[in-house]
Amino acid sequence: MPKILIIEDDNTFNNMLLHFLKRHDYEVVQTFTANEALDQVELHSFDIILSDLRLPDIDGLTLLSILKEKQKNIPFILMTAYADVKTAVKAMKIGAADYISKPFVPEEALLVLQKIISNSKTENKEIIVVEKEKIETPTTGYYWGSGIASITLKKHIDLVAPTTLSVLITGENGTGKEVAAKTIHDKSNRHNGPFVAVDCGAIPKDIASSEFFGHIKGSFTGAINDKIGCFEAANDGTLFLDEIGNLSYENQILLLRAIQERKIKKIGSNKEIDINIRLITATNENLKNAVENGNFREDLFHRLNEFSVQIPSLRDRKEDLEAFSYLFLEKAAIQLEKNVTKISKDALTIFYQYHWPGNLRELQNYIKRATLLSADDTIEVNSLPEELTSSEKQENNFQFGLKDVAEKAAITNALSIAKGNKSRAAELLGISRKTLYNKINQYELT
Repeated sequence: MPKILIIEDDNTFNNMLLHFLKRHDYEVVQTFTANEALDQVELHSFDIILSDLRLPDIDGLTLLSILKEKQKNIPFILMTAYADVKTAVKAMKIGAADYISKPFVPEEALLVLQKIISNSKTENKEIIVVEKEKIETPTTGYYWGSGIASITLKKHIDLVAPTTLSVLITGENGTGKEVAAKTIHDKSNRHNGPFVAVDCGAIPKDIASSEFFGHIKGSFTGAINDKIGCFEAANDGTLFLDEIGNLSYENQILLLRAIQERKIKKIGSNKEIDINIRLITATNENLKNAVENGNFREDLFHRLNEFSVQIPSLRDRKEDLEAFSYLFLEKAAIQLEKNVTKISKDALTIFYQYHWPGNLRELQNYIKRATLLSADDTIEVNSLPEELTSSEKQENNFQFGLKDVAEKAAITNALSIAKGNKSRAAELLGISRKTLYNKINQYELT
């Protein structure tokens, strides 16, 4: 049974972590200050230390340094607010195993603990330093986020990736469907094979057969060379067909036949080619409605939809909005060679109020534009486009629209109904968990 040392001065949060970890078969010791923790480390052996950054006596960074000086090489996880992410990164440079941004759901902490314990079992090292999973741009990887919707998405992808099931990814434009498909491929047994992505919306109806299956030279006017289709190119790997709902009915038949028979013929050839692919498709349309309306074949739909993954919109991931914003800011600053590292509180407030119809892609574009326009190291409101700052295009994130006394009463009532469960209370109010935490602090609710 792994033994965890918790250092957290918030009594309620400390007790929540204690009971949650005990339910998952961890032995837990509670402390509320850094000095208490140092005494425990001298008395007992721990597998992991889970510490808040801000403590009553000394901060988590100083505590980590003291432990290193004492050669107490215990994997150290830092719990920190989003505003302290840079400090957390600094902590990792001096030996922290990982960090978790507050507020977080307990399941996220569990995932981090399991990762570190797993590494402890497989690596023969006194000091285990696990680098924080890089927050990568959508062209090279996927940052999952720490909100409930993001964690659910990651769990679904991790679940289906090692299987052979065909996957249908749904979601609005700009949510990251292709990078989710690439992640499934990278986590699958086919990760050493090719990943071929095709935009079905960009394929003219008349040449779809050639794009899918290829052709031989001279098979039709304009076929001046042999061509390998995407099915053959993806052999022993993964074929990703984006915007699958845009395929014509005739091309849906071609696709269905290839999936069923696992054989293709190039245009102009009588030779059948065996194909061994995993098929992942994506759409921003409701294919069930398309089936009911007769625009999409039902048999093809069931072939493609052996497992479905829903990518949440940015509106449903408001807990991760600030983290995504700083992710894109870091990338934009490097690309544009600008020393912009911060986003003002007022600018972030506007981000939270906006409805983000273009999702992550829109956020990335606006961050890049604001980075270019910023005169100093901070993105201010005057660097944001009118689409964000115009009141007509803002979405009130706090659905009740109540202020002061009425707002406080609404929050108190929701917390009472949810029996203190802040995630459930946030759902009842129609706001993010982070917004709820801010309101609780604003009104000094306990």
